[in-house]
Amino acid sequence: MSIKPSSLPVAGMILYACSLLAAQTSTSTGTPPASPQTPAGTPASAQQTSPPASSSSSTNQQNSQEKEKDEGVLGETVQQKTPPSPETQSGTSKDRLFYALPNFLTLENGSTLPPLTVKQKFAVVARGSFDYVIWPWYGFLAGLSQAENSEPGYGQGAQGYGKRYGAAFADGTIENFMTQAVLPSVLRQDPRYFQLGHGSFWHRTFYAASRNIVTRTDSGHSQFNYSEVAGGAIAAFISTYSYHPAADKTVSNTTKVWGTQFGYDAITLVVKEYWPDIRRKMARKKKDGAPQAASAAPANSVNP
Repeated sequence: MSIKPSSLPVAGMILYACSLLAAQTSTSTGTPPASPQTPAGTPASAQQTSPPASSSSSTNQQNSQEKEKDEGVLGETVQQKTPPSPETQSGTSKDRLFYALPNFLTLENGSTLPPLTVKQKFAVVARGSFDYVIWPWYGFLAGLSQAENSEPGYGQGAQGYGKRYGAAFADGTIENFMTQAVLPSVLRQDPRYFQLGHGSFWHRTFYAASRNIVTRTDSGHSQFNYSEVAGGAIAAFISTYSYHPAADKTVSNTTKVWGTQFGYDAITLVVKEYWPDIRRKMARKKKDGAPQAASAAPANSVNP
C-alpha cells in the first residue's frame, strides 16, 4: 500500500476553503455601526428609552450560558440546537464535497439523530465506496501515482496503470469499510462526522482534526476512536501484504502508510467542517449575481 498522492488535491481544497472562510470572516466581523446620537436640542421626552438594564443583563447572561454549553469541550460532539434538515432524517446525508466527492457521513445539526444500525453503516459505506464519482477519482489518483513512478514494481504503460488503479480502488475501499463499517459495528461506534458549525477558526479546526482520536458511540457518549486508529492499521496491513509489490511488504512501509492515511483523514475532516460554509457562500454569490445580470439586460438592449 503506497503513500497516496491524493494529499495534493486535498491540500488545494484546504487552501481554497481557508481563503473563502477568511474572506467571509472579514466581511462578517466588521465594526458595528454606531448608534445615532440625539441632537442637543431634542427634548428629553422625544429621546428613545432603553430597555430595563435587569432584563438586558439576564438575557445576555442566558445567551452566554447557552453559547458556552454549545461550544462544549474536547471529546464532545455538541451542536447548536437546530432541527435537522429533512435530508438527514434517515441518519445520513446526500451531500458531496465540492459538489462531487461523496460526503454521506457528514451531518449538519444532526447530533440528536438516533444511531445507525449495522445494516445502515454497511449500506452507506458501500454507497460512497462505489459511487459513480469514485471511479474516475481513483483513475486520477492512479495517474498521479504513475507520473511519480510510485511503487516501481508495478511498471509503466497500460499494465502498470491498471495495477495502480486496482490498488488505489482496493486501498480506499478496504480502508472505508474497516474504519466506517466493520469496526464501528463491532465496537458500537458512530462513523458519522457531526459538524460543529460555530466558534472561532482554530476552535473548529481543532475540533474537526480531533475527531480522528475522539468519536461518538452509538449511545451518544465520547470515546477513543478505535475504529479510525485500529481500522486504518488493519487496512494498511491487509493491502500491503496482499496485492502490493514485494518490495513494499515491510513493517516500516506499513507503518508509514498508516500514518499518512491517518493524517489524510484528519485533513479531510477539516474540509468537511468548512464545506457547508463554503457551499452557502457560493450559493449567496450566485443568488446575488442573478439580479445584477437581470437588471443589466435592459440597459444593454437597443430601442428600435
